[in-house]
Amino acid sequence: MKVVLRTDVENLGKKGDLCEVADGYARNYLVPRGLAMQATKGVIAQAESMRRSRSARDRREREAAEAIAGRLGGQRVTVPARAGEGGKLFGSVGTADIASAIAALAGHEVDRRTVVLDEPIKEVGETEVSIKLHADVVATITVEVVAE
Repeated sequence: MKVVLRTDVENLGKKGDLCEVADGYARNYLVPRGLAMQATKGVIAQAESMRRSRSARDRREREAAEAIAGRLGGQRVTVPARAGEGGKLFGSVGTADIASAIAALAGHEVDRRTVVLDEPIKEVGETEVSIKLHADVVATITVEVVAE
């Protein structure tokens, strides 16, 4: 059965995509939950407008992310934290701490989920941290953790 997705569905497609799925999957899952609608001529035309608006929105978001990445790229952010002897921190510096430090420095709110950190920082020093602003735009900053 051909369906047009009304929202993004993981492992299937994005809003406005025309997909061929099993009849039961469409009838019992996608359509009742409002995730898709059966493809007809009118719905396919509507899906085309959804795709156009999605691509325009994606282009605007990408341009905004590139502008922010240009401002943030190469910046040095200082995060104060309580530390003991030898530079070990009491606790750790996580993504939320880094996001709030970036907001204070750059004046731009950054969601903590966009900060890419393999594991929390547990020592005083410098660390390179990536910020994923868009699917294709990543800014790299230097985070310096200093003892309070």
